[in-house]
Amino acid sequence: MNKIECVIMDWAGTAVDYGCFAPVAAFVECFKNMGLTVTAEETRAHMGLTKIEEIRALFAIDHVREEFAEKYGRDYNEDDVQACYKGFQDKLMATLADYSEPIDGVVETVAALKAQGIKLGSTTGYTKTMMDIVIKAAAEKGYTVDNCVTSDNMPGGRPKPYMIYKNMCDLDVASRHSVVKFGDTIADIKEGANAGVWSVGVILGSNELALTRDEVAAMPADELNRRMACVRNRMYAAGADFVVDDITELPGLIDSINARMNR
Repeated sequence: MNKIECVIMDWAGTAVDYGCFAPVAAFVECFKNMGLTVTAEETRAHMGLTKIEEIRALFAIDHVREEFAEKYGRDYNEDDVQACYKGFQDKLMATLADYSEPIDGVVETVAALKAQGIKLGSTTGYTKTMMDIVIKAAAEKGYTVDNCVTSDNMPGGRPKPYMIYKNMCDLDVASRHSVVKFGDTIADIKEGANAGVWSVGVILGSNELALTRDEVAAMPADELNRRMACVRNRMYAAGADFVVDDITELPGLIDSINARMNR
């Protein structure tokens, strides 16, 4: 029988850190400290990449490039990118543990998947040093995975597929058809699609929706549904096989995928 053997989870915005706020705040602050302006929306547009690649992408925005040239009298270079990245790391590392709370339904759903014998891998845009903090803090709150792969020493991070392939090797999963990639960013969706696995997006708690729990609870239903539909459409346009509202739908979706593979 063909079946899903492994789910590979993203971290911030998917498993922990509802709304994916930890990296957003750090990106905005590190550019502000250089006298430059990036918005939360601009940082979210590139979320899911490795953090150094996101900083390169933010520097390349027209108004940021122009602000830099006006302030410093020259074009930015890689030394400036690295200096900004150092500031980003300092800010993020100081706050990561505070953003490790599992998203609603994650702990219970992951426990149910593990009880079925499904292996839990993970990929992330964070470095190993960052993940050492997140993994420990999340475990103290009840969330653990079987494997975590970062892009350190990989040919590239998301949307390239290498972290998924490394999870498959580490967890001894032979077929890409037996893998679900589950994430909250467009980079996650493309990572799954590029790896040829089942690529599944999640909306509530996601970077793409960019709302806190309180904002979701307070928003009129028609406005929330409109915003969720926009996220769903972006994820399908990026190559998602399926998009769910929240993680509690994942076990039922896996049952449907298993039935589909065996028809």
